[in-house]
Amino acid sequence: MHYLGLLYVSGAALTPLLFGSGSSVLVEAKAGIPRRKIVQSFNVRRNASSKTTPLQVGNGNLAFGADITGLQTFEPFSILSTWGWHNFSLPTTANQTSPADFTGLDWSTHGRLVNYDQPNPAEADISQWLIQNPQRINLARIGLDFGNGTVVTESQLTNATQELDLWTGSIRSSFVYNGSQIDVETWMHPEQDMLGVSVTSDLLASSDLGLFIEFPYPDRRKFDAPFVGVQAGNQTRNGTRSPDGDIVEPYFDPYFGTIQRTFTNRDGNGSTYYVQTQWDNFGRFTTVPAPDSSNVRYVLHTPNATDILLVASFATAGDVVPVTFGALTNEASDWWEDYWTSGAFVDLTAATAAAAANASDAREIQRRTILSQYLTVVNSASTNPPQESGLVNNGWYGKFHMEMAFWHLVHFARWNHFDLLGRSVPDVYTRFLPSSYDRAKKQGYQGARWGKMTDATGRSAPGEINSLLIWQQPHPLYFAEIHYRAFPNTSTLRAWDEIVTATADFMASFAFLNQTTGVYDLGPPLYPVSETGNPNATINPTFELAYWRFGLDVAVQWKQRQNRTVPAAWTAVRDKLAPLPVANGTFTVYEGVPDMWTDKATTTDHPALAGVYGWLPPPRSGPTLNLTVVRNTADKIRQVWDLKNVFGWDFPLLAMNALRLGDVHQAIAYLLDPAFAFDDAGYPTGGTRVPTPYMPSSGGFLLAVAMLAGGWDGSPGPHFPAEWNATVEGFVPGL
Repeated sequence: MHYLGLLYVSGAALTPLLFGSGSSVLVEAKAGIPRRKIVQSFNVRRNASSKTTPLQVGNGNLAFGADITGLQTFEPFSILSTWGWHNFSLPTTANQTSPADFTGLDWSTHGRLVNYDQPNPAEADISQWLIQNPQRINLARIGLDFGNGTVVTESQLTNATQELDLWTGSIRSSFVYNGSQIDVETWMHPEQDMLGVSVTSDLLASSDLGLFIEFPYPDRRKFDAPFVGVQAGNQTRNGTRSPDGDIVEPYFDPYFGTIQRTFTNRDGNGSTYYVQTQWDNFGRFTTVPAPDSSNVRYVLHTPNATDILLVASFATAGDVVPVTFGALTNEASDWWEDYWTSGAFVDLTAATAAAAANASDAREIQRRTILSQYLTVVNSASTNPPQESGLVNNGWYGKFHMEMAFWHLVHFARWNHFDLLGRSVPDVYTRFLPSSYDRAKKQGYQGARWGKMTDATGRSAPGEINSLLIWQQPHPLYFAEIHYRAFPNTSTLRAWDEIVTATADFMASFAFLNQTTGVYDLGPPLYPVSETGNPNATINPTFELAYWRFGLDVAVQWKQRQNRTVPAAWTAVRDKLAPLPVANGTFTVYEGVPDMWTDKATTTDHPALAGVYGWLPPPRSGPTLNLTVVRNTADKIRQVWDLKNVFGWDFPLLAMNALRLGDVHQAIAYLLDPAFAFDDAGYPTGGTRVPTPYMPSSGGFLLAVAMLAGGWDGSPGPHFPAEWNATVEGFVPGL
């Protein structure tokens, strides 16, 4: 017998997309590497909750973060999704009550005024509203209730053990409370947004133990870490206002297990999602005050039964019926086994077995590789590019950054999991074309200008850096090219053609013909990758120039592959693009930088200069890349750059540069730099800049390892240190 409960919660919108098959369309595993043995040797084991990172189960579109109980009993980690968003009430300030009231700011741009989506001091309230909204919300909190309002702390548990089984994508937790054994299993359906929970204990039969569900309030913090939302609210069964003024009207039916909680903003707007539950054995939900907050707690008890097998679905529609717990675990086990046995793989265990001098380095690279492969599926393989903290917690209000799409997603292609890459691209670019066309047209350009800090509708948040950054622009051309290399057919050309055309049209239109020099300049105004310097004085940043040429080369060849006419503007700009700026034998961040290597302002943040030869291959057109300058620049970066004050993906960037220059040991050193740290569960730490985790580090790390394993055009892999005796499967050379 299965019992159903429906939890109706208003506060989100957007439709989730079904998860695809985990198998690669290109490469099936060989029998040579004992993949399961290696993967499970890195299963994560804990004996206490972490205060910063949970253990997670997830499918890319929904993830559940667990404390030591396998649930969220003591640490209110998140249940985050790609589709769960909330808008706070619009401001009531006169002439600032609608997004349409926002006008941005005009900047002088090559002799004309161009309007940019930047906060306007005269429109401060609506500007800030657009930055903050919509915000990704924590869908619920699910944990163990110990009955009778008892406040239990983690210190009261004994014999606590927990293991994340990477091979099955599940968590098993075991502990003793008040002399009774409690065992918990936590799973996530791979194709539907459904959480599976198994709890076994004799405390269930006496109702001294149950499962609770609570609903945190969203809040207005830019960074919500390690927990998302406000756990202690003033919610009641009779309805009240949330701390931010939203009307909360809950409804509860104890017999059918139906819970309804509705948010309505002051301006009358709202959005909706549903939580529907199914469980084995007789039982029902009741409402009780949460013992550790003023929130309402919905508790499921199953008297006379010593186990609960519960499945909770999360969706934007109320007609999603959860599958059984057994069906969910079977689907999850099969999917994860398929994932691990397909695609590419790296085996570095021979280095450990041979007691190589740097065997510990090999083992740490292997550990990070396996755990990053798991965590990027859980947090990044979604219908939209992930936010920088994945589905662990919120950063930048939960929005994702289009310039980070490269670091989050390209590795899926290099590891031959194109099905996972295909969940978000090219679809996200297709969906964002209308808003990107509008952005370019409004500014007087052709084509489509891609945004930066973006929500799921394609709206880019106002911001000076947001509106003046350009290195996200060629990304879809890189994605298109790697897609075509894997699938060189008409379908690929057609799928990407409008995106390629619109992207290149903007790039050609954006470049400005300098009548004095006779070359096409990039900027001003703009911010380079490092987001430093005066945007009105920044012209021809080195990496952006190289990426612009790369992108236009791809676009030109895209048309040639279809026997179609190449727009003259593309080749005109490409062939007269400003040269990469060089001073004293090294590249500079942008043209005319004074004191490049002695000014801390230009030797901090992203060392994008390294991307010219590492991330990017040598150019197909234009002047031959001067490798002496490339090498001199790499040496200077290593000597003087402030690597303690960078973002995590900078280390894979530097590693790929070192690798292409032939310095394998320096590449490994960058990947193991003390400032590039990963915790016990494989989460990349945020360092000095952002909270943990910082997921572009995971994607970047996997991209660099793929370059070590598979090599690149003209230099196939593997490129690991010879003494590591590395074995690799399923890689093809990259660009």
